[in-house]
Amino acid sequence: MAHRPLPADNQSLAPAARPTVALAMGDPAGISPELMAKALCLDDLRQAARLVVFGDRRVLAAGAAVAGVSPEIAVVADPAEAPADESRPVFVDLGHLDPATIRLGEVSREGGAFAVANFRAALRYAAAGHAQAVAFTPFNKAAMRLAHPSYEDEITFLTEELGANGPASEFNILEGLWNARVTSHVPLRDVARLITREAVVNGLVLADGAMREAGFARPRIAVAGLNPHAGDGGNFGREEIDVIAPAVEEAKARGIAADGPFPSDTVFLRARAGAFDAVLTMYHDQGQIAMKLMGFDRGVTMLGGFAIPVLTPAHGTAYDIAGKGIANIGATRAAFELAAKIARKRLKEA
Repeated sequence: MAHRPLPADNQSLAPAARPTVALAMGDPAGISPELMAKALCLDDLRQAARLVVFGDRRVLAAGAAVAGVSPEIAVVADPAEAPADESRPVFVDLGHLDPATIRLGEVSREGGAFAVANFRAALRYAAAGHAQAVAFTPFNKAAMRLAHPSYEDEITFLTEELGANGPASEFNILEGLWNARVTSHVPLRDVARLITREAVVNGLVLADGAMREAGFARPRIAVAGLNPHAGDGGNFGREEIDVIAPAVEEAKARGIAADGPFPSDTVFLRARAGAFDAVLTMYHDQGQIAMKLMGFDRGVTMLGGFAIPVLTPAHGTAYDIAGKGIANIGATRAAFELAAKIARKRLKEA
């Protein structure tokens, strides 16, 4: 699957008509600084959205040196200082990390505190109505927990920061194909008891809503089974019969184009061939493995169910190649472009 640029009619927007995307710099010990520096040099992205970046100018400069690029930015200390018609990306310099204090490829409390502060600032900026979407370069959860012990994952942090109390989910996106899931960051031994009719229906409702916001008129969602061969008619488990199939029928009654459950070892083949726009899986690796095999360097993660859409590349901080200047921009480009697309739709509908 080759990269598809933004449509031509989205590349000539006047600055005043552009949506705003708040960007948070991720873990400074990995590839995040160089990815952000590269992203800020992408003409199509800068034309598609007004970019407001939260981080430390010194960390960005270090990333730019590694990447061999020179992004043109307008640096401010406070986002309120940035003119609305600024054509360059606005960089809000929080001045909170000297990159000389960070060892590349190593988890640290300082690196985690840097990422947490940037993420919090971007979220609060968007929550105040100044941006229509948030995106970030990869975080390291272990580092963030050192700085913020309650940091379980991005969804828990978003819930904490935005005060959300409804269902939320993580979606993985590879160009036109989406993966949603019923359970996420939980031990595998707990999955079966968490697969309830309500949870499956909630997963389908969230996926349908997020995909419609991203431009799908009526997304076609395949539902994977939990057990081998989708239970084989009850021979290998009854979750498909007692829980998943009734949930699919309930979702259909609500107007969602859902179908299944299908065996999880073949459903992605059908989706990739065009039969479905998304697959709802029952647990984390059931979908992650398939999606990353199909396009690890182009995948996007979206956090849905919140007032603000949040996106990031699906890969991690890649400590093993940090500082080598070889980080692939593909997934970051895709994440930021999708954030701009959703932000543009939200601005238009506001």
